[in-house]
Amino acid sequence: MTERDIPESWPPSRAGEPDDMTRLSRTPQFGESQAFGVSATGSTSKSVKQQKQDTSELPLNHQSAETSLPPRNSGKSRRWMKSWVLWALMLTFIPGGVGFVAMAMLLKLPNAPSCPGISRPFVSASVKLHCAQISASKQNVNDLLQAIAIVSKISDDHPLRGEIDRYVKEWSQDILRLADQSFQAGNLEEAIATARKIPNELPAYELVDEQITEWEKIWSQAEGIYQNAEGELQERRWQSAFMLSARLLRVDNQYWSTVKYDQLNNLINSAREDGDKLANAERLANSKVVNNLLEAIKISESIKSESYLYEKAQDLIPQIGRKMLDLAQASLDKQDADTALDIARQIPEKTRLQAEVEDFISLTDAQRNAWIGTVSGLETAIFQAQQIDISRPTYGEAQQLIARWQMEIEDVARLEKARTLASQGTIEYLTAAISEVQMISSSNPRGSEARKEINRWRNQVETIEDRPILERAQQLAWLNDLNSLQAAISEARQIRRGRALYSEAQSKISTWTATVQRIQDQPYLDEARMMARNGDLTGAINTVQPIVSSGRSLAGEARKAIDDWQGQIRARENWGRATQVAAASTPEALSQAIGLADRVPRNSTLRMDANIAINQWSQQLLDIARSQGEVNIPRAIETAKLIPRSSSVYSTAQQQIQNWQYVLNPEPQVFEPILPIVEQ
Repeated sequence: MTERDIPESWPPSRAGEPDDMTRLSRTPQFGESQAFGVSATGSTSKSVKQQKQDTSELPLNHQSAETSLPPRNSGKSRRWMKSWVLWALMLTFIPGGVGFVAMAMLLKLPNAPSCPGISRPFVSASVKLHCAQISASKQNVNDLLQAIAIVSKISDDHPLRGEIDRYVKEWSQDILRLADQSFQAGNLEEAIATARKIPNELPAYELVDEQITEWEKIWSQAEGIYQNAEGELQERRWQSAFMLSARLLRVDNQYWSTVKYDQLNNLINSAREDGDKLANAERLANSKVVNNLLEAIKISESIKSESYLYEKAQDLIPQIGRKMLDLAQASLDKQDADTALDIARQIPEKTRLQAEVEDFISLTDAQRNAWIGTVSGLETAIFQAQQIDISRPTYGEAQQLIARWQMEIEDVARLEKARTLASQGTIEYLTAAISEVQMISSSNPRGSEARKEINRWRNQVETIEDRPILERAQQLAWLNDLNSLQAAISEARQIRRGRALYSEAQSKISTWTATVQRIQDQPYLDEARMMARNGDLTGAINTVQPIVSSGRSLAGEARKAIDDWQGQIRARENWGRATQVAAASTPEALSQAIGLADRVPRNSTLRMDANIAINQWSQQLLDIARSQGEVNIPRAIETAKLIPRSSSVYSTAQQQIQNWQYVLNPEPQVFEPILPIVEQ
């Protein structure tokens, strides 16, 4: 069996385990092969040797040996066999056990140094560095700071100082990296607090202020973009808000470029939907239909409190309520109290106008009773107005109405008495009613109503007085002759301007006057027509010209006759000039003659002669053009173009023009190329 050196310093209870210093010497430090501490190979050892023991042979059963007397050789053989098996087992298990223990001792790693006791004064710098590395490997801020603190007290002239500084710089950068992770996660204050935990005496601390300044700049830029986008949302400029939100994608911060960007986009989409709602509400609010205003309030209420447009929507609701109250007031001004009350009762409480609405309803109901126009109605109205408390804003208006209605009670009594008198319908009673109402001052609330009643009753009196005059005038005009009509006109003129029947009398006078003028002027118009039929158009015009100038009833008819006769005179003149010009028989003269003849009116008796002449002169032009075509085709074309469309030879002339143009501009002939014959 092999021998194993065992250190004398190992205690018996820990046989096979190296001491603390041996473990430190076997632990590799920072990737280096050199160990520190006391080496385990320098200890003294003792040799362990295997001892052999002789075993005495004892008889198994002395009594049986004597009785059975077995052979001596067989007994010795069995004892030898038993000793051989025992030795074989010993030789197998003892070396194997020793080998197992040796391998366990060789393969077992030494224990790490104890880091909790690192603050002891005699701990080496390498152990501190090792413990600092272990702490820093956890990669959290506190452990990194602890790692820096562990090695911070190692002297500057220590051989490991360069390596320690390198690790301190690396751990400081790790702290800044962890702070930047907080910054990227949206925790600016946490990132700044983390970065400022780096000891300010370290060279890496110079990066802290620079990094914090950069973080604050990025954060401020992102906040500015976000706030500007919020401002655009409040102004409902959605496109501008979307463009601003896109700038967050370029911000060097994951929190702003992802979380806040998505949040802002969601806000923009939500605000745009709310903006559409608010725009619809504003559109409905601009109408003067009560149902539209109520729908606008409903839409405004649907905008949630977290919306950027919530305040504007809430501000719109009282405005809509005010418009509804204005509509109710407009109906009240038209003395439509029922409609006014119906509108006011639909104004919801959300408009925050309930106090005004209640006062309006109270006063409107009181005015409705006052408008009945009876004493009892006014007394009821006064009682209702007196119920408005002095603390209400409409108390002053209510008191004014009460004073007015109290004055009206006396006036209403006078009006009722006067209406009773006027209902008799005679001049005497109507005059008495007028006298009664005239006692109501025009400054009183019922003054305007009293004036209307006075005018109405006066018209009745004047109608009773003037109706017989107008009836006598109509009887006189019944014969419809000149003297009767003139007498009727004189009778009707007795009704003076401003009287009730003045307009009717003037209408009758106008009708009778027109009839008189027709009777007087008709002979002159008939005479002029006779003269025109006889061909004396000028004399006919001179005869009716005074009727046109006077503006009498037949002036329009006379003007129409004069226009007709003047047209006939112009037709004769044009026809005469056309025949004279055509006598020259030149293309220019014939064309001018055709133009003059075409001016003859269609309803003129000379029109048929003019049409025949136009066809003849057109034929002459065509003949001249054909003659010119033999020597001068362009001149012939110009002559043929003078023939008017209304002429019977117009189509022939156009065909001739096409023929001449073809002669002047023949179409080019296209010749197909002759291909050579290829022999096969």
